[in-house]
Amino acid sequence: MSFNRTAIAISLAGLFCSACSSTHVTSSNDKQENTWEIVGTSTPFASEAVYFVVTDRFVDGDPTNNHEGQGGEHPTWQLPLEGPDGKKAYVGYMGGDLQGILNNADYIKEMGFTAVWMTPVHDNPDYAFNGDEPITYGGAFKDGGKTGYHGYWATNFYKADEHLVSTNLSVSDYTAKMRQHGLKSVFDIVANHGTPSFTMEQDLPGYGEIYDRDGNLVADHQNLAPEDLDPENNPLHSFFHNYPDLVKLSNLDDENPEVRDYLINSYLYWISQGADAFRIDTIRHVPHAFWREASDRIRAQNPDFFMFGEAFDYEANNIAQHTLPKNGGVSVLDFPMQKAMVSVFEKPIESDFADLEKVLYLTHGPYNNPYELTTFYDNHDMARINATDNGFINAHNWMFTVRGIPVVYMGSEIGFMRGTAEHAGNRNYVGQKRLDQAKTHPIQQALTKIANVRKNTVALQRGVQVNVELKGHRASFYRVVDTKDAKQTALILLNKGNSPQTFEIDDFMQMGEWVEQLSGQTQTVEQGDALNATVAPNSVHVWVREGKVANSALLNQIKQQLARQ
Repeated sequence: MSFNRTAIAISLAGLFCSACSSTHVTSSNDKQENTWEIVGTSTPFASEAVYFVVTDRFVDGDPTNNHEGQGGEHPTWQLPLEGPDGKKAYVGYMGGDLQGILNNADYIKEMGFTAVWMTPVHDNPDYAFNGDEPITYGGAFKDGGKTGYHGYWATNFYKADEHLVSTNLSVSDYTAKMRQHGLKSVFDIVANHGTPSFTMEQDLPGYGEIYDRDGNLVADHQNLAPEDLDPENNPLHSFFHNYPDLVKLSNLDDENPEVRDYLINSYLYWISQGADAFRIDTIRHVPHAFWREASDRIRAQNPDFFMFGEAFDYEANNIAQHTLPKNGGVSVLDFPMQKAMVSVFEKPIESDFADLEKVLYLTHGPYNNPYELTTFYDNHDMARINATDNGFINAHNWMFTVRGIPVVYMGSEIGFMRGTAEHAGNRNYVGQKRLDQAKTHPIQQALTKIANVRKNTVALQRGVQVNVELKGHRASFYRVVDTKDAKQTALILLNKGNSPQTFEIDDFMQMGEWVEQLSGQTQTVEQGDALNATVAPNSVHVWVREGKVANSALLNQIKQQLARQ
């Protein structure tokens, strides 16, 4: 999102010129209006909150596309992995589909989400993989006996898998109908690999193969080890590197212009089918040059198109490289924040909010723009957060009020399979029955409240964050936006402890009427006064003041932050 750094630079230039001539620093309650814009990001997608589903494991909305007998001697249906004490995980298809998501569009929307990220819709092989070592309950980095239920083993990057679409619901039908419910669609895309492609006992159809938009075979690994491929002399090998990358997956040759065209054109195709944004799988396994080309071509036709990548790395300096304009300007999932959130919210009573402050990177950070990062505490590729109900509630109160775009994994609203890893229940089937009962769950109820506050509060979506206190069980900070389209200040007060916390906020306080968004309570603050509030245990207040920023100390603090961002 290269344009946002420019937007900040423009705002900052205006800030220095106008602030030097028309503002001055006096007491924290001095009324002084600004004449320059304040915004963390102008990226349109920053307004969204994302609900993430592994489509096959969400809801079976159309049993006719289950294909329960598919695979013959290598069946694909359910395929349970037996664990201790009757526990199970599954590596086969479970029936979830696009119709299942669509049937629950209102459920997702009413929770406060505005977009749904789904695992890839690409066509995957019709058999369980018969190579590699067999996967077992709780195991990892082995693909033997698994299917492509998750969508990441594409054989045709242009074709939807038969388990996901229905006779009367194509991918384009789905995205159009989701928009009617007020929900955008985030498509999951891949560039570094296709299917598992070697070590098979016998070469099964689909594995190691790639087909084009017309159904023609354009590449085939032929069950050969990467070092045995002959890309220079065998046209079917030219799509692949002749060295391995991840487990037994084919390693696509991003340096081959035909591969680049095949992949990037497939991304453009899915945009034509209704994709509103992309999540990029394993982005760090493909060089920056590829993503720069992909980004340039996508945004030439679709300006402001938002993309965020998965670089599974907890070092901010490493993942931030993807966000730079020279590398394609792709946002990333905020792994440093994820690690800190798990540490804080799995044990909220023993932890300290201060541990979260350092990963915000509001100043001196490596990211092109920290306000565009997608924030999360778990997903399908790691253990689900092992939190109590209050831990989930506190995590959501934090994630829906701080900088960034929140992403919540399906089932988290009911604490589904908490603490479990991929092959130990993380991706188990959620199902309609659980969703029908979810509205009575305390996590879901609290999430619905704070997510809808964010949906209706522009300062929480794109406002500059100014911290007041992050210490112990208490956190207080402002989110500020002051543009021609929106003028709003939000004061967030968080309490993750088991006792009420009383806040007296005079730092950067502005006179005027403040309205607490969850309760409707109002408070009129006079010049020189503080805002006083008592926040219940495991709860949040969001106090909002409408109008231009009128506090010179706050303006100068924002000026300093933007100068050091």
